[in-house]
Parts: sequence; C-alpha cells; structure tokens
Amino acid sequence: VQLQASGGGLVQAGGSLRLSCAASGRTFSVYVMGWFRQAPGKEREFVAAISRSGSITQYADSVKGRFTISRDNAKSTVYLQMNSLKAEDTAVYYCAAVREPNTVGNPNDYDYWGQGTLVTVSS
Repeated sequence: VQLQASGGGLVQAGGSLRLSCAASGRTFSVYVMGWFRQAPGKEREFVAAISRSGSITQYADSVKGRFTISRDNAKSTVYLQMNSLKAEDTAVYYCAAVREPNTVGNPNDYDYWGQGTLVTVSS
C-alpha cells in the first residue's frame, strides 16, 4: 500500500491542523493505521492509532484530549485532527500501516510509511 500524508504547515500555539493520509494500492480496511512524529534530534514517537473498523483508538499521553484520529475506509484515508497545538508538537508527522501489529505504539511493527508532513507550531 502507498501512503501520502498532507495537511502540515505553520500554526500558532493554541491553533489547529488536520492531517490527512491517503492510501492506494491495496484494500485500506485491512490495515491498522497509525500516526507517528519525529522532532529534530529525537526518535520517532507514537502519536495515535486506529483499528481497521475505526471503533478502537489509542493515543500517546502527550496528545490525549487534544488530538483525534479517525478514518474513512470508503475514501481510503486516515485523519489526525490536532487541536490546542503546542510548540512541543512541532515535528514531521508520518502515517503508517500494518495488518497485524504486535504493539500499535512501536514504529518497528509497521510495514508501510508515508513520506511525512511537517507541522511547525510557533509559540
């Protein structure tokens, strides 16, 4: 499956952005989808994940209550709505896909990755 992330940009602290990740190539609904991010000089970290049907979601503690992951299987797209953004949310955000993850928060478990989209939050 090929993944294409979009929606990043520059936003002031407290603002919102919505990231999208469009999938193509294979049946989207068979994949668990995740969002990860990587700030300069830091390791890639888990942000959120969503089950195949969209009924189950999981978030990193740092984004709980501010970010919402969702998916539209008819459009083969996963979204990340980011509200109340903070300077520490600045990073390149990646979407990823896996059929059977051992741990949804482990980036090494994911098989397919998008190219990343940069989110910059100014304080």
